[in-house]
Amino acid sequence: MNTGKIVRVSGPLVVAEGVPGAKMYDVVRVSEEKLIGEIIELRGERASIQVYEDTTMIGPGAPVYSTGYPLSVELGPGLVESIYDGIQRPLDVLAIQGERISRGIDVPGLRRDKKWQFNPKISEGTMVEPGDILGVVQETVVIEHRIMVPPGVRGRLVEIKAGEFTVEEKIAVVETEDGPQELTMMQRWPVRRGRPYIDKLPPDQIMTTGQRIIDTFFPIARGGAAAIPGPFGSGKTVVQHQLAKWADADIIVYVGCGERGNEMTDVLNEFPVLHDPRTGEDLMKRTVLVANTSDMPVAAREASIYTGITIAEYFRDMGYNVAIMADSTSRWAEALREISGRLEEMPGEEGYPAYLGSRLAEFYERAGRTLCLSSDQQRQGSITAVGAVSPPGGDLSEPVTQNTLRVVKVFWGLDSTLAYRRHFPAINWLLSYSLYNERLDEYFRREVGEEWVELRQRAMRILQKEAELEEIVRLVGLDALSSRDQLTMEIARSIREDYLHQNAFHEVDTYTSLDKQLALLRIVLTFEDVAVKLLEKGFTMKEILNLPVREEIAKGKNIPEDQMEKFDQLLADIKNLLADDPTLEVK
Repeated sequence: MNTGKIVRVSGPLVVAEGVPGAKMYDVVRVSEEKLIGEIIELRGERASIQVYEDTTMIGPGAPVYSTGYPLSVELGPGLVESIYDGIQRPLDVLAIQGERISRGIDVPGLRRDKKWQFNPKISEGTMVEPGDILGVVQETVVIEHRIMVPPGVRGRLVEIKAGEFTVEEKIAVVETEDGPQELTMMQRWPVRRGRPYIDKLPPDQIMTTGQRIIDTFFPIARGGAAAIPGPFGSGKTVVQHQLAKWADADIIVYVGCGERGNEMTDVLNEFPVLHDPRTGEDLMKRTVLVANTSDMPVAAREASIYTGITIAEYFRDMGYNVAIMADSTSRWAEALREISGRLEEMPGEEGYPAYLGSRLAEFYERAGRTLCLSSDQQRQGSITAVGAVSPPGGDLSEPVTQNTLRVVKVFWGLDSTLAYRRHFPAINWLLSYSLYNERLDEYFRREVGEEWVELRQRAMRILQKEAELEEIVRLVGLDALSSRDQLTMEIARSIREDYLHQNAFHEVDTYTSLDKQLALLRIVLTFEDVAVKLLEKGFTMKEILNLPVREEIAKGKNIPEDQMEKFDQLLADIKNLLADDPTLEVK
Protein backbone atom coordinates (compact mmCIF):
# COMPACT_ATOMS: atom_id res chain seq x y z
CA MET A 1 0.00 0.00 0.00
CA ASN A 2 1.09 3.62 -0.64
CA THR A 3 1.44 5.67 2.55
CA GLY A 4 0.66 9.27 3.45
CA LYS A 5 0.46 11.26 6.70
CA ILE A 6 -2.46 12.90 8.48
CA VAL A 7 -2.16 16.69 8.88
CA ARG A 8 -5.57 17.48 10.37
CA VAL A 9 -8.48 15.64 12.00
CA SER A 10 -11.97 17.12 12.22
CA GLY A 11 -14.39 14.48 13.46
CA PRO A 12 -14.99 11.96 10.66
CA LEU A 13 -13.05 14.16 8.22
CA VAL A 14 -9.29 13.60 7.98
CA VAL A 15 -6.91 15.63 5.82
CA ALA A 16 -3.76 13.82 4.68
CA GLU A 17 -0.73 14.66 2.56
CA GLY A 18 1.58 12.58 0.43
CA VAL A 19 -0.86 9.82 -0.51
CA PRO A 20 0.71 8.83 -3.87
CA GLY A 21 -1.64 7.99 -6.72
CA ALA A 22 -4.69 9.10 -4.70
CA LYS A 23 -7.88 9.38 -6.74
CA MET A 24 -11.36 10.59 -5.90
CA TYR A 25 -13.44 8.01 -4.04
CA ASP A 26 -10.49 5.65 -3.49
CA VAL A 27 -10.65 3.68 -0.25
CA VAL A 28 -7.87 4.32 2.26
CA ARG A 29 -6.93 2.90 5.65
CA VAL A 30 -6.37 5.50 8.35
CA SER A 31 -3.84 5.11 11.22
CA GLU A 32 -2.30 1.91 12.49
CA GLU A 33 -5.82 0.73 13.38
CA LYS A 34 -6.60 0.66 9.64
CA LEU A 35 -9.91 2.56 9.90
CA ILE A 36 -11.88 2.54 6.64
CA GLY A 37 -12.09 5.86 4.81
CA GLU A 38 -12.83 7.28 1.36
CA ILE A 39 -11.21 10.19 -0.46
CA ILE A 40 -13.91 12.78 -1.12
CA GLU A 41 -11.82 15.81 -2.10
CA LEU A 42 -8.38 16.43 -3.63
CA ARG A 43 -6.63 19.79 -3.44
CA GLY A 44 -3.11 19.56 -4.76
CA GLU A 45 -1.19 17.17 -2.52
CA ARG A 46 -3.88 17.19 0.14
CA ALA A 47 -6.63 14.59 0.26
CA SER A 48 -9.77 15.01 2.38
CA ILE A 49 -10.86 11.61 3.68
CA GLN A 50 -14.31 10.67 4.94
CA VAL A 51 -13.72 8.08 7.68
CA TYR A 52 -16.50 5.55 8.29
CA GLU A 53 -15.46 4.87 11.89
CA ASP A 54 -14.81 6.79 15.10
CA THR A 55 -11.59 8.87 14.78
CA THR A 56 -11.11 9.50 18.52
CA MET A 57 -7.43 9.44 19.60
CA ILE A 58 -6.16 9.79 16.03
CA GLY A 59 -4.08 12.89 15.34
CA PRO A 60 -1.61 14.49 12.92
CA GLY A 61 1.29 12.32 11.87
CA ALA A 62 -0.68 9.05 11.80
CA PRO A 63 -0.22 7.05 8.60
CA VAL A 64 -2.75 6.77 5.77
CA TYR A 65 -2.59 3.72 3.51
CA SER A 66 -4.07 3.92 0.01
CA THR A 67 -5.65 0.79 -1.45
CA GLY A 68 -6.01 2.24 -4.95
CA TYR A 69 -9.59 0.93 -5.25
CA PRO A 70 -12.93 2.76 -4.93
CA LEU A 71 -15.46 1.89 -2.24
CA SER A 72 -17.06 -1.30 -3.57
CA VAL A 73 -19.44 -4.04 -2.49
CA GLU A 74 -19.09 -7.78 -2.92
CA LEU A 75 -21.89 -9.29 -4.99
CA GLY A 76 -22.64 -12.99 -5.01
CA PRO A 77 -24.39 -15.81 -3.13
CA GLY A 78 -24.92 -14.94 0.52
CA LEU A 79 -26.42 -11.47 0.06
CA VAL A 80 -30.02 -12.51 0.70
CA GLU A 81 -30.90 -12.78 4.43
CA SER A 82 -27.80 -10.75 5.31
CA ILE A 83 -27.80 -7.73 7.63
CA TYR A 84 -25.02 -5.26 6.79
CA ASP A 85 -23.79 -1.95 8.07
CA GLY A 86 -23.36 0.97 5.67
CA ILE A 87 -20.11 -0.31 4.17
CA GLN A 88 -21.25 -3.95 3.80
CA ARG A 89 -19.79 -5.44 6.94
CA PRO A 90 -22.09 -8.27 8.12
CA LEU A 91 -23.52 -7.31 11.51
CA ASP A 92 -24.13 -10.91 12.58
CA VAL A 93 -20.38 -11.57 12.29
CA LEU A 94 -19.47 -8.28 13.98
CA ALA A 95 -21.85 -9.08 16.85
CA ILE A 96 -19.54 -11.91 17.88
CA GLN A 97 -16.97 -9.22 18.80
CA GLY A 98 -19.41 -7.58 21.24
CA GLU A 99 -22.31 -5.13 21.30
CA ARG A 100 -20.21 -2.34 19.77
CA ILE A 101 -18.30 -2.59 16.49
CA SER A 102 -14.55 -2.63 17.15
CA ARG A 103 -12.56 0.04 15.32
CA GLY A 104 -10.63 -1.09 12.29
CA ILE A 105 -12.34 -4.45 12.05
CA ASP A 106 -12.31 -5.75 8.48
CA VAL A 107 -14.87 -8.43 7.65
CA PRO A 108 -15.72 -9.39 4.05
CA GLY A 109 -19.27 -8.85 2.87
CA LEU A 110 -19.64 -12.46 1.69
CA ARG A 111 -18.63 -15.50 3.68
CA ARG A 112 -15.48 -17.16 2.42
CA ASP A 113 -15.96 -20.52 4.12
CA LYS A 114 -19.45 -21.43 2.92
CA LYS A 115 -19.79 -23.64 -0.16
CA TRP A 116 -22.66 -23.16 -2.61
CA GLN A 117 -23.99 -25.72 -5.09
CA PHE A 118 -23.37 -24.25 -8.56
CA ASN A 119 -25.36 -25.67 -11.49
CA PRO A 120 -24.17 -24.54 -14.96
CA LYS A 121 -26.76 -23.40 -17.49
CA ILE A 122 -24.51 -23.14 -20.58
CA SER A 123 -21.87 -25.44 -22.05
CA GLU A 124 -18.22 -25.01 -22.90
CA GLY A 125 -17.52 -23.45 -26.28
CA THR A 126 -20.38 -20.94 -26.00
CA MET A 127 -19.64 -17.30 -26.82
CA VAL A 128 -20.59 -15.23 -23.77
CA GLU A 129 -21.13 -11.51 -23.19
CA PRO A 130 -21.55 -9.38 -20.04
CA GLY A 131 -24.73 -10.30 -18.18
CA ASP A 132 -25.06 -13.83 -19.63
CA ILE A 133 -26.09 -16.35 -16.99
CA LEU A 134 -23.41 -18.99 -16.45
CA GLY A 135 -25.41 -21.00 -13.95
CA VAL A 136 -27.53 -20.80 -10.82
CA VAL A 137 -27.24 -21.24 -7.07
CA GLN A 138 -30.33 -21.90 -4.92
CA GLU A 139 -29.51 -19.20 -2.38
CA THR A 140 -32.73 -19.50 -0.37
CA VAL A 141 -35.85 -21.59 -0.83
CA VAL A 142 -37.43 -18.70 -2.78
CA ILE A 143 -34.46 -17.00 -4.51
CA GLU A 144 -32.46 -18.54 -7.34
CA HIS A 145 -29.17 -16.66 -7.49
CA ARG A 146 -28.10 -16.30 -11.13
CA ILE A 147 -24.34 -16.19 -11.61
CA MET A 148 -23.64 -13.73 -14.45
CA VAL A 149 -20.66 -12.88 -16.63
CA PRO A 150 -19.28 -9.64 -15.12
CA PRO A 151 -19.46 -6.38 -17.10
CA GLY A 152 -16.46 -5.98 -19.40
CA VAL A 153 -15.89 -9.73 -19.93
CA ARG A 154 -16.72 -11.30 -23.31
CA GLY A 155 -15.32 -14.21 -25.27
CA ARG A 156 -15.52 -17.98 -25.59
CA LEU A 157 -16.33 -20.10 -22.53
CA VAL A 158 -13.53 -22.67 -22.44
CA GLU A 159 -14.23 -24.19 -19.01
CA ILE A 160 -17.17 -24.41 -16.63
CA LYS A 161 -17.62 -26.72 -13.65
CA ALA A 162 -20.57 -27.96 -11.60
CA GLY A 163 -20.29 -28.68 -7.90
CA GLU A 164 -19.89 -26.97 -4.54
CA PHE A 165 -17.66 -23.90 -4.44
CA THR A 166 -16.93 -20.94 -2.23
CA VAL A 167 -17.44 -17.47 -3.70
CA GLU A 168 -13.67 -17.18 -4.35
CA GLU A 169 -13.13 -20.49 -6.13
CA LYS A 170 -12.95 -20.71 -9.92
CA ILE A 171 -16.11 -21.94 -11.62
CA ALA A 172 -15.42 -20.95 -15.23
CA VAL A 173 -12.78 -19.64 -17.65
CA VAL A 174 -13.51 -17.27 -20.54
CA GLU A 175 -11.03 -16.79 -23.39
CA THR A 176 -11.06 -13.02 -24.00
CA GLU A 177 -9.07 -10.80 -26.35
CA ASP A 178 -6.65 -10.15 -23.49
CA GLY A 179 -6.24 -13.84 -22.68
CA PRO A 180 -8.02 -16.34 -20.43
CA GLN A 181 -9.98 -14.89 -17.51
CA GLU A 182 -11.05 -16.96 -14.53
CA LEU A 183 -14.53 -16.31 -13.14
CA THR A 184 -15.82 -16.89 -9.62
CA MET A 185 -19.31 -16.58 -8.17
CA MET A 186 -18.40 -13.17 -6.71
CA GLN A 187 -18.20 -9.75 -8.37
CA ARG A 188 -17.05 -6.42 -6.95
CA TRP A 189 -18.65 -3.17 -8.03
CA PRO A 190 -18.01 0.49 -7.04
CA VAL A 191 -21.03 1.76 -5.12
CA ARG A 192 -21.03 5.24 -6.59
CA ARG A 193 -21.26 4.03 -10.18
CA GLY A 194 -24.47 2.60 -11.59
CA ARG A 195 -24.28 -0.86 -13.10
CA PRO A 196 -24.71 -0.86 -16.91
CA TYR A 197 -27.82 -1.96 -18.80
CA ILE A 198 -28.97 -1.96 -22.44
CA ASP A 199 -31.95 0.37 -22.22
CA LYS A 200 -34.54 1.81 -19.86
CA LEU A 201 -38.14 0.78 -20.47
CA PRO A 202 -41.28 2.93 -19.99
CA PRO A 203 -42.99 2.75 -16.56
CA ASP A 204 -46.25 1.22 -17.77
CA GLN A 205 -46.64 -1.66 -15.27
CA ILE A 206 -47.95 -1.15 -11.75
CA MET A 207 -46.13 -2.39 -8.68
CA THR A 208 -49.08 -3.45 -6.55
CA THR A 209 -48.76 -2.86 -2.81
CA GLY A 210 -52.07 -4.11 -1.39
CA GLN A 211 -52.55 -0.69 0.25
CA ARG A 212 -55.81 0.75 -1.03
CA ILE A 213 -55.01 4.45 -0.93
CA ILE A 214 -51.76 3.81 -2.80
CA ASP A 215 -52.96 1.38 -5.47
CA THR A 216 -56.21 3.21 -6.14
CA PHE A 217 -55.34 6.89 -5.98
CA PHE A 218 -51.53 7.18 -6.03
CA PRO A 219 -50.07 4.06 -7.67
CA ILE A 220 -46.37 3.56 -8.28
CA ALA A 221 -45.13 2.03 -11.51
CA ARG A 222 -42.68 -0.84 -11.48
CA GLY A 223 -39.30 0.84 -11.74
CA GLY A 224 -40.69 4.11 -10.40
CA ALA A 225 -39.60 6.37 -7.55
CA ALA A 226 -41.72 7.57 -4.63
CA ALA A 227 -41.24 9.71 -1.54
CA ILE A 228 -43.01 9.43 1.82
CA PRO A 229 -42.53 12.72 3.69
CA GLY A 230 -44.13 13.16 7.05
CA PRO A 231 -43.61 14.38 10.61
CA PHE A 232 -42.64 12.21 13.56
CA GLY A 233 -45.27 9.62 14.45
CA SER A 234 -47.21 9.82 11.19
CA GLY A 235 -46.43 6.26 10.15
CA LYS A 236 -43.56 6.42 7.63
CA THR A 237 -41.86 3.29 8.92
CA VAL A 238 -45.09 1.26 9.10
CA VAL A 239 -45.91 2.20 5.49
CA GLN A 240 -42.45 1.05 4.40
CA HIS A 241 -42.85 -2.19 6.37
CA GLN A 242 -46.17 -2.78 4.60
CA LEU A 243 -44.55 -2.14 1.23
CA ALA A 244 -41.69 -4.50 2.06
CA LYS A 245 -44.15 -7.22 3.04
CA TRP A 246 -46.82 -6.85 0.38
CA ALA A 247 -45.29 -5.08 -2.63
CA ASP A 248 -45.17 -7.08 -5.83
CA ALA A 249 -41.36 -7.40 -5.77
CA ASP A 250 -39.06 -10.42 -5.88
CA ILE A 251 -36.31 -8.88 -3.72
CA ILE A 252 -36.52 -6.29 -0.93
CA VAL A 253 -33.51 -4.14 -0.03
CA TYR A 254 -34.22 -2.15 3.15
CA VAL A 255 -31.75 0.63 3.98
CA GLY A 256 -31.94 2.24 7.40
CA CYS A 257 -29.66 5.22 6.77
CA GLY A 258 -29.55 6.96 10.11
CA GLU A 259 -32.96 6.46 11.68
CA ARG A 260 -33.17 6.27 15.47
CA GLY A 261 -31.82 3.07 16.98
CA ASN A 262 -35.18 1.84 18.26
CA GLU A 263 -36.76 2.04 14.78
CA MET A 264 -33.92 0.11 13.20
CA THR A 265 -34.07 -2.39 16.07
CA ASP A 266 -37.73 -2.99 15.23
CA VAL A 267 -36.75 -3.76 11.64
CA LEU A 268 -33.95 -6.11 12.69
CA ASN A 269 -36.22 -7.92 15.14
CA GLU A 270 -39.37 -8.06 13.00
CA PHE A 271 -38.13 -8.87 9.51
CA PRO A 272 -36.49 -12.21 10.42
CA VAL A 273 -39.77 -13.46 11.93
CA LEU A 274 -42.28 -11.86 9.55
CA HIS A 275 -44.23 -14.34 7.45
CA ASP A 276 -44.03 -13.62 3.73
CA PRO A 277 -47.55 -14.06 2.30
CA ARG A 278 -46.22 -14.29 -1.27
CA THR A 279 -43.98 -17.30 -0.66
CA GLY A 280 -45.14 -18.80 2.64
CA GLU A 281 -41.60 -18.48 4.01
CA ASP A 282 -39.92 -15.92 6.27
CA LEU A 283 -39.71 -12.46 4.72
CA MET A 284 -35.92 -12.50 5.17
CA LYS A 285 -35.69 -15.27 2.54
CA ARG A 286 -35.91 -12.51 -0.09
CA THR A 287 -34.61 -9.51 1.88
CA VAL A 288 -31.28 -7.72 2.32
CA LEU A 289 -30.97 -5.26 5.22
CA VAL A 290 -28.49 -2.39 5.41
CA ALA A 291 -28.62 -0.95 8.91
CA ASN A 292 -27.11 2.36 9.97
CA THR A 293 -28.48 3.96 13.12
CA SER A 294 -27.96 7.51 14.33
CA ASP A 295 -25.17 6.56 16.76
CA MET A 296 -22.97 5.26 13.93
CA PRO A 297 -20.51 7.74 12.39
CA VAL A 298 -22.42 10.28 10.32
CA ALA A 299 -20.30 9.55 7.26
CA ALA A 300 -21.44 5.93 7.18
CA ARG A 301 -25.03 7.08 6.58
CA GLU A 302 -23.93 8.67 3.33
CA ALA A 303 -22.36 5.40 2.15
CA SER A 304 -25.24 3.13 3.17
CA ILE A 305 -27.67 4.37 0.53
CA TYR A 306 -25.14 3.66 -2.23
CA THR A 307 -24.43 0.21 -0.81
CA GLY A 308 -28.16 -0.58 -0.90
CA ILE A 309 -28.82 0.65 -4.45
CA THR A 310 -25.79 -1.24 -5.83
CA ILE A 311 -27.03 -4.50 -4.31
CA ALA A 312 -30.46 -3.75 -5.80
CA GLU A 313 -28.92 -3.20 -9.25
CA TYR A 314 -27.15 -6.55 -9.04
CA PHE A 315 -30.42 -8.43 -8.49
CA ARG A 316 -32.10 -6.31 -11.15
CA ASP A 317 -29.47 -7.51 -13.62
CA MET A 318 -30.55 -11.10 -12.90
CA GLY A 319 -34.04 -10.21 -14.13
CA TYR A 320 -35.66 -9.70 -10.73
CA ASN A 321 -38.06 -6.94 -9.70
CA VAL A 322 -36.45 -5.23 -6.72
CA ALA A 323 -37.93 -2.74 -4.26
CA ILE A 324 -35.51 -0.60 -2.25
CA MET A 325 -36.71 1.21 0.87
CA ALA A 326 -34.57 4.08 2.19
CA ASP A 327 -35.45 5.20 5.71
CA SER A 328 -34.75 8.05 5.87
CA THR A 329 -33.08 10.16 3.21
CA SER A 330 -33.26 13.17 5.56
CA ARG A 331 -30.60 11.55 7.78
CA TRP A 332 -28.53 10.85 4.68
CA ALA A 333 -28.83 14.51 3.65
CA GLU A 334 -27.77 15.57 7.15
CA ALA A 335 -24.61 13.52 6.68
CA LEU A 336 -23.95 15.38 3.43
CA ARG A 337 -24.49 18.68 5.26
CA GLU A 338 -22.05 17.82 8.03
CA ILE A 339 -19.33 16.61 5.67
CA SER A 340 -19.83 19.65 3.42
CA GLY A 341 -19.46 21.93 6.42
CA ARG A 342 -16.22 20.28 7.46
CA LEU A 343 -14.92 20.69 3.91
CA GLU A 344 -15.75 24.41 4.23
CA GLU A 345 -17.85 24.36 1.08
CA MET A 346 -20.23 27.19 0.26
CA PRO A 347 -23.54 26.21 1.92
CA GLY A 348 -26.88 26.24 0.15
CA GLU A 349 -30.34 26.55 1.66
CA GLU A 350 -30.50 25.77 5.42
CA GLY A 351 -26.82 24.80 5.38
CA TYR A 352 -27.24 21.86 3.01
CA PRO A 353 -24.63 21.62 0.23
CA ALA A 354 -25.49 23.23 -3.08
CA TYR A 355 -25.27 19.81 -4.74
CA LEU A 356 -27.97 18.23 -2.53
CA GLY A 357 -30.46 18.10 -5.42
CA SER A 358 -28.02 16.43 -7.81
CA ARG A 359 -27.03 13.81 -5.22
CA LEU A 360 -30.68 12.94 -4.59
CA ALA A 361 -31.26 12.75 -8.34
CA GLU A 362 -28.26 10.42 -8.76
CA PHE A 363 -29.80 8.01 -6.27
CA TYR A 364 -33.38 7.99 -7.57
CA GLU A 365 -32.30 7.88 -11.21
CA ARG A 366 -30.68 4.51 -10.58
CA ALA A 367 -34.20 3.13 -10.20
CA GLY A 368 -36.10 2.08 -13.30
CA ARG A 369 -37.30 -0.84 -15.40
CA THR A 370 -34.48 -1.93 -17.68
CA LEU A 371 -33.47 -4.25 -20.46
CA CYS A 372 -30.61 -6.05 -18.75
CA LEU A 373 -27.21 -6.86 -20.21
CA SER A 374 -27.22 -10.24 -21.96
CA SER A 375 -26.46 -11.61 -25.41
CA ASP A 376 -30.14 -12.33 -26.17
CA GLN A 377 -31.25 -8.85 -24.95
CA GLN A 378 -34.52 -10.27 -23.62
CA ARG A 379 -34.11 -10.18 -19.83
CA GLN A 380 -35.94 -7.41 -17.99
CA GLY A 381 -35.54 -6.29 -14.40
CA SER A 382 -36.58 -3.33 -12.31
CA ILE A 383 -35.73 -1.29 -9.23
CA THR A 384 -38.55 0.59 -7.52
CA ALA A 385 -37.22 3.15 -5.03
CA VAL A 386 -39.23 4.39 -2.06
CA GLY A 387 -37.59 6.98 0.15
CA ALA A 388 -38.94 8.22 3.47
CA VAL A 389 -38.27 11.87 4.27
CA SER A 390 -38.37 13.23 7.83
CA PRO A 391 -38.77 17.02 7.54
CA PRO A 392 -38.31 18.85 10.85
CA GLY A 393 -41.73 19.65 12.28
CA GLY A 394 -43.39 18.17 9.20
CA ASP A 395 -42.38 21.23 7.15
CA LEU A 396 -42.65 20.06 3.54
CA SER A 397 -41.04 23.27 2.26
CA GLU A 398 -37.61 22.34 3.64
CA PRO A 399 -34.80 21.56 1.12
CA VAL A 400 -34.64 17.74 1.34
CA THR A 401 -38.37 17.32 0.69
CA GLN A 402 -38.45 19.88 -2.10
CA ASN A 403 -35.38 18.49 -3.87
CA THR A 404 -36.81 14.98 -3.56
CA LEU A 405 -40.14 16.01 -5.07
CA ARG A 406 -38.33 17.44 -8.09
CA VAL A 407 -37.03 13.95 -8.88
CA VAL A 408 -39.67 11.41 -7.83
CA LYS A 409 -42.98 10.88 -9.62
CA VAL A 410 -45.06 9.79 -6.59
CA PHE A 411 -45.68 11.81 -3.44
CA TRP A 412 -47.36 10.08 -0.51
CA GLY A 413 -47.70 12.98 1.93
CA LEU A 414 -48.30 11.85 5.49
CA ASP A 415 -50.50 14.08 7.64
CA SER A 416 -50.13 14.39 11.41
CA THR A 417 -53.81 15.40 11.68
CA LEU A 418 -54.89 12.08 10.16
CA ALA A 419 -52.43 10.23 12.39
CA TYR A 420 -53.84 11.92 15.51
CA ARG A 421 -57.30 10.76 14.41
CA ARG A 422 -55.88 7.21 14.18
CA HIS A 423 -56.55 7.17 10.43
CA PHE A 424 -53.83 4.99 8.92
CA PRO A 425 -52.19 4.98 6.45
CA ALA A 426 -52.12 8.73 7.21
CA ILE A 427 -51.60 9.64 3.54
CA ASN A 428 -53.36 12.92 2.80
CA TRP A 429 -55.41 12.37 -0.36
CA LEU A 430 -55.67 16.10 -1.07
CA LEU A 431 -51.89 16.71 -0.97
CA SER A 432 -50.53 13.50 -2.49
CA TYR A 433 -50.15 12.74 -6.16
CA SER A 434 -48.87 10.16 -8.65
CA LEU A 435 -47.59 11.19 -12.07
CA TYR A 436 -47.93 7.58 -13.21
CA ASN A 437 -51.75 7.63 -13.16
CA GLU A 438 -52.25 8.39 -16.83
CA ARG A 439 -49.61 5.85 -17.92
CA LEU A 440 -51.21 3.14 -15.78
CA ASP A 441 -54.85 3.83 -16.71
CA GLU A 442 -54.69 1.49 -19.69
CA TYR A 443 -53.16 -1.23 -17.49
CA PHE A 444 -55.99 -0.89 -14.96
CA ARG A 445 -58.68 -0.98 -17.63
CA ARG A 446 -57.13 -4.07 -19.21
CA GLU A 447 -56.12 -6.05 -16.11
CA VAL A 448 -58.62 -4.99 -13.44
CA GLY A 449 -61.78 -3.59 -15.01
CA GLU A 450 -63.05 -1.04 -17.51
CA GLU A 451 -64.74 1.00 -14.78
CA TRP A 452 -61.64 1.34 -12.55
CA VAL A 453 -60.50 4.75 -13.81
CA GLU A 454 -64.00 6.24 -13.75
CA LEU A 455 -64.67 5.02 -10.19
CA ARG A 456 -61.30 6.31 -8.97
CA GLN A 457 -61.86 9.76 -10.45
CA ARG A 458 -65.38 9.90 -9.09
CA ALA A 459 -64.24 8.94 -5.58
CA MET A 460 -61.56 11.63 -5.64
CA ARG A 461 -64.11 14.24 -6.75
CA ILE A 462 -66.30 13.29 -3.76
CA LEU A 463 -63.36 13.71 -1.36
CA GLN A 464 -62.51 17.10 -2.87
CA LYS A 465 -66.17 18.16 -2.63
CA GLU A 466 -66.17 17.13 1.02
CA ALA A 467 -63.22 19.43 1.68
CA GLU A 468 -65.16 22.34 0.16
CA LEU A 469 -68.33 21.56 2.12
CA GLU A 470 -66.43 21.27 5.41
CA GLU A 471 -65.78 25.02 5.31
CA ILE A 472 -69.55 25.62 5.18
CA VAL A 473 -70.24 23.02 7.89
CA ARG A 474 -67.75 24.71 10.23
CA LEU A 475 -69.54 28.01 9.75
CA VAL A 476 -73.25 27.08 9.78
CA GLY A 477 -73.45 23.39 10.70
CA LEU A 478 -74.30 20.21 8.81
CA ASP A 479 -78.06 20.75 8.96
CA ALA A 480 -77.72 23.87 6.81
CA LEU A 481 -76.64 21.74 3.85
CA SER A 482 -79.07 20.37 1.33
CA SER A 483 -79.95 16.67 1.51
CA ARG A 484 -77.82 16.05 -1.59
CA ASP A 485 -74.76 17.71 -0.02
CA GLN A 486 -75.36 15.87 3.24
CA LEU A 487 -75.33 12.65 1.22
CA THR A 488 -72.04 13.70 -0.40
CA MET A 489 -70.54 14.23 3.07
CA GLU A 490 -71.75 10.80 4.15
CA ILE A 491 -70.40 9.03 1.04
CA ALA A 492 -67.05 10.82 1.52
CA ARG A 493 -66.99 9.56 5.11
CA SER A 494 -67.67 6.06 3.82
CA ILE A 495 -64.80 6.33 1.33
CA ARG A 496 -62.49 7.50 4.10
CA GLU A 497 -63.50 5.03 6.79
CA ASP A 498 -64.69 2.01 4.83
CA TYR A 499 -62.14 2.19 2.03
CA LEU A 500 -59.06 4.34 2.68
CA HIS A 501 -58.60 3.44 6.35
CA GLN A 502 -56.61 0.20 6.48
CA ASN A 503 -55.39 -1.71 9.51
CA ALA A 504 -51.83 -2.97 8.95
CA PHE A 505 -52.18 -5.38 11.88
CA HIS A 506 -55.50 -6.95 10.87
CA GLU A 507 -55.24 -10.43 9.40
CA VAL A 508 -57.50 -9.65 6.41
CA ASP A 509 -57.41 -5.86 6.11
CA THR A 510 -53.61 -5.64 5.95
CA TYR A 511 -53.65 -6.51 2.23
CA THR A 512 -56.24 -5.89 -0.50
CA SER A 513 -55.91 -7.20 -4.04
CA LEU A 514 -56.80 -4.99 -7.00
CA ASP A 515 -59.93 -7.07 -7.65
CA LYS A 516 -61.11 -6.59 -4.08
CA GLN A 517 -60.29 -2.87 -4.23
CA LEU A 518 -62.49 -2.55 -7.31
CA ALA A 519 -65.33 -4.47 -5.60
CA LEU A 520 -65.11 -2.31 -2.46
CA LEU A 521 -65.10 0.95 -4.40
CA ARG A 522 -67.96 -0.25 -6.59
CA ILE A 523 -70.28 -1.01 -3.65
CA VAL A 524 -69.60 2.35 -1.94
CA LEU A 525 -70.31 4.35 -5.10
CA THR A 526 -73.26 2.16 -6.13
CA PHE A 527 -74.78 2.93 -2.73
CA GLU A 528 -74.46 6.65 -3.55
CA ASP A 529 -76.33 6.11 -6.84
CA VAL A 530 -79.08 4.23 -5.01
CA ALA A 531 -79.24 6.78 -2.19
CA VAL A 532 -79.71 9.65 -4.66
CA LYS A 533 -82.73 7.87 -6.16
CA LEU A 534 -84.09 7.08 -2.69
CA LEU A 535 -83.93 10.79 -1.88
CA GLU A 536 -85.91 11.45 -5.06
CA LYS A 537 -88.50 8.87 -3.91
CA GLY A 538 -89.05 10.81 -0.68
CA PHE A 539 -86.77 9.04 1.78
CA THR A 540 -85.08 11.21 4.39
CA MET A 541 -81.33 11.24 5.04
CA LYS A 542 -81.91 9.64 8.45
CA GLU A 543 -83.81 6.75 6.87
CA ILE A 544 -81.09 6.21 4.26
CA LEU A 545 -78.27 6.29 6.81
CA ASN A 546 -80.07 3.71 8.97
CA LEU A 547 -80.44 1.15 6.19
CA PRO A 548 -78.98 -2.22 7.34
CA VAL A 549 -76.86 -2.44 4.18
CA ARG A 550 -74.75 0.47 5.49
CA GLU A 551 -73.30 -1.78 8.16
CA GLU A 552 -72.57 -4.47 5.58
CA ILE A 553 -70.65 -1.95 3.45
CA ALA A 554 -68.53 -1.01 6.48
CA LYS A 555 -67.68 -4.70 7.00
CA GLY A 556 -66.70 -5.16 3.35
CA LYS A 557 -62.96 -4.58 3.83
CA ASN A 558 -62.81 -7.51 6.25
CA ILE A 559 -64.22 -9.99 3.71
CA PRO A 560 -61.39 -12.47 2.89
CA GLU A 561 -59.98 -12.62 -0.63
CA ASP A 562 -61.32 -16.15 -1.12
CA GLN A 563 -64.92 -15.02 -0.47
CA MET A 564 -65.28 -12.48 -3.26
CA GLU A 565 -68.78 -13.80 -4.08
CA LYS A 566 -70.01 -11.92 -0.99
CA PHE A 567 -69.36 -8.66 -2.82
CA ASP A 568 -71.68 -9.75 -5.64
CA GLN A 569 -74.40 -10.47 -3.09
CA LEU A 570 -73.84 -7.15 -1.33
CA LEU A 571 -74.01 -5.29 -4.64
CA ALA A 572 -77.28 -7.04 -5.45
CA ASP A 573 -78.68 -6.12 -2.02
CA ILE A 574 -77.83 -2.45 -2.62
CA LYS A 575 -79.50 -2.40 -6.03
CA ASN A 576 -82.58 -4.18 -4.63
CA LEU A 577 -83.21 -1.19 -2.37
CA LEU A 578 -84.76 0.49 -5.39
CA ALA A 579 -87.25 -2.32 -5.99
CA ASP A 580 -90.88 -1.36 -5.49
CA ASP A 581 -91.09 -3.51 -2.40
CA PRO A 582 -93.41 -2.39 0.44
CA THR A 583 -91.35 -4.49 2.88
CA LEU A 584 -88.25 -2.36 2.28
CA GLU A 585 -86.50 -2.27 5.66
CA VAL A 586 -85.98 1.26 6.96
CA LYS A 587 -85.32 1.78 10.66
